[in-house]
Amino acid sequence: MSDAVADVLNWLESRNDIQSLRAAVCDLNGIMRGKRIPVEQARKALEGKLRMPYSLIGLDVWGEDIEGDSLVFSTGDADGLCQWTGRGILPVDWIAHPTALIPLWLADENGAPFLGDPRRALARILDRYKALGLTPVAATELEFYLVDPQSQRPIGPVSPVTGRRLDSDAALSIDEIDDFEAFIHDVYEACRMQGIPVDTAIAENGVGQFEINLNHVADALRAADDAVLFKRTVKGIARKHGFAACFMAKPYGDRAGNGFHVHFSLVDADGRNIFDNGSDQGSETMRHAVGGLLAAMAESTLVFAPHFNSYRRLRPRSYAPTAVAWGYENRMVAIRIPGGPSAARRIEHRVSGADANPYLVLAAILGAALMGIEKQLSPGDPAGSEGQGQPPAKLPPDWASAIASFESGPNVAEIFPAALRQSFIACKRQELNTFALNVSDFELETYLESV
Repeated sequence: MSDAVADVLNWLESRNDIQSLRAAVCDLNGIMRGKRIPVEQARKALEGKLRMPYSLIGLDVWGEDIEGDSLVFSTGDADGLCQWTGRGILPVDWIAHPTALIPLWLADENGAPFLGDPRRALARILDRYKALGLTPVAATELEFYLVDPQSQRPIGPVSPVTGRRLDSDAALSIDEIDDFEAFIHDVYEACRMQGIPVDTAIAENGVGQFEINLNHVADALRAADDAVLFKRTVKGIARKHGFAACFMAKPYGDRAGNGFHVHFSLVDADGRNIFDNGSDQGSETMRHAVGGLLAAMAESTLVFAPHFNSYRRLRPRSYAPTAVAWGYENRMVAIRIPGGPSAARRIEHRVSGADANPYLVLAAILGAALMGIEKQLSPGDPAGSEGQGQPPAKLPPDWASAIASFESGPNVAEIFPAALRQSFIACKRQELNTFALNVSDFELETYLESV
């Protein structure tokens, strides 16, 4: 038995209030799927002896099998091995009876990584960086809304302090932060217990909208873990306080969407930030990374905007980008180079919505940046410069276009394994077809007798 497994079992033995565990993997939609297991099976899960079907990775957002999925029908829905990711055992104290989560990822029968697993896709990219002696340092920013769980449509929550329902925007309002301090405090405490490095919290632009930033870590796989676990934690703590937490890209048509911004830099074996050349402009390597991000962006939009609702957020004249463009200190473009000390020179990727899978998002971003560095791709002129050039290309304007772009894209084929691409495309096509079969109330009200 390894020291890590022994440490987890010793911790579990000290928590005699925990009577059951959750063993789960993260699917392509970023949803945790798995089993409730007795505490006595903890060692089995930690030592890689638990089994679950490969197909659960590719279920659609409603939890349905994908029609014609080879992982189901040609293999008899075979099981894969569930290996422990090594990320501790994570206490969950916000439900009726305390439990703990054992995070897993899938492997083939021979123990090799199952390449349809989104966490494995990110690990593959990081292995390529490691071979070059480089380490991505990443941080994430996630926005979410608190809403009234009793309403069929999203409406602002009732303030625990004033007793009044929130009905207006309150960007950077300290009063709103104070009113929801009990909720925010419990989020921070739950994150501390799980080793999630939470940083600042602000009230954002929307009614009941907040943003909580996570500190940068020199381990992009852990940064993605943190984002997945953070979303789950916020949802759980919100329910504990009588709210619902919403990470939809655009829950309100007329208010700000929920973004998922990623900041990253690269350090070499000596710990030097290779994006820093002492100037405000950043190094040539940084510019090549930006070139790769721009080259792969349209093809990768399905990763950053994976749902029907995602495309309501990507609209002109908003803080969500629609063009394949970059700039310095410019929040209106997809790729922003923040100001500040040159030692902290980094890239901010602003395309993704909070509804996206963090493993796929970081794999798409870091994979494209690596491609740009290896091929020495030029990003062209930054937005707002005096340089001349063609108008920037546009992101796919809708879900169907994004699916087609992802399927045919040569750049994403370099970034993601074929097994994952095929499952992701099939999943998104099935979801798109399901939405096409459902006519909205607004459509009926508009067209039923008028045309």
